Amino acid sequence: MGSIVAENRKSLMLFSGRGFPELAKEIGEVLGVAPTPADAYDFANGEIFVRYKDSVRGSDAFVVQSVTHGVNTWVMETLIMVDALKRGSAKRITVVLPFYPYARQDKKHRGREPISARLIADLLRTAGANRILTVDLHTAQIQGFFDGPVDHLFAMDVLAEYVEHKYAGRPMTVVAPDSGRVRVAERWTDRLGGCPLAFIHKTRDPLKPNQVVANRVVGEVEGRVCLIVDDMIDTGGTITKAADILKEQGAAEIVVASTHALLSDPATERLKNSPISEVVVTNTLPLPSEKQLDKLTVLSIAPLLARAIREVFDDGSVTTLFGGLS
Repeated sequence: MGSIVAENRKSLMLFSGRGFPELAKEIGEVLGVAPTPADAYDFANGEIFVRYKDSVRGSDAFVVQSVTHGVNTWVMETLIMVDALKRGSAKRITVVLPFYPYARQDKKHRGREPISARLIADLLRTAGANRILTVDLHTAQIQGFFDGPVDHLFAMDVLAEYVEHKYAGRPMTVVAPDSGRVRVAERWTDRLGGCPLAFIHKTRDPLKPNQVVANRVVGEVEGRVCLIVDDMIDTGGTITKAADILKEQGAAEIVVASTHALLSDPATERLKNSPISEVVVTNTLPLPSEKQLDKLTVLSIAPLLARAIREVFDDGSVTTLFGGLS
């Protein structure tokens, strides 16, 4: 006999970073698999240590990490987790990043600037990641930065189902908070049955981050429920300034739907004092108690991530989860 024949078996193993372990646990509950136990801690000088308590040899490994505040810490922990899996002989490593870090630095605006979103992709690849699974990238071009498959998930259906149910029967306009979000807003209008589209014409000083000047609204908003859609809420400047101008133009009610709730200070205070009646987000990032407010509604992204992980594990099609969008 000239060869040894082995039965080809696959094992899905889930691994959780410390950024938001509750999300990984929820994903595991949907999948029916618990995150693999690990020793993870910081040394006195800030260095991170990770060791898995179970064998990972030959596994299809999925590393779930929500890169929340303290971004650089969680990026480094993710790289170390991937390296540990590679050196433990995992067969394939998929990094599940509900929120892709440094996504806003996806191109050079001027000379001598980094393209940090590309750097993150290079670091993940060098550490040993074979695949990335993420939700609502700031720009779709980031998919091309990683030398391997990237599964780009969309939270629109999760958010839209809630909005459709709660605001059914009321005239609605989808609003892009700036010209860069118009394409996303167009997808929302299609998803909501062809309702009108509007956008805010604004200017931003490139030398002053997180400072926005909203100028005017273009579109039909008077007497309507205005749904502002965006991929993330960071300091809340874009969203609240858009809400102010919509209110001035006669909007009956203002609702915000966004995937990633970064809510860096002073976002919570801005949203609380704004004319926005409800902010609908997903739990791609953790929301500590001090960042929660009455008008905030948080929807779970775990079922969507679990379905996508299962499709990847079964060598199925992630694209079919979104009707062919990519």
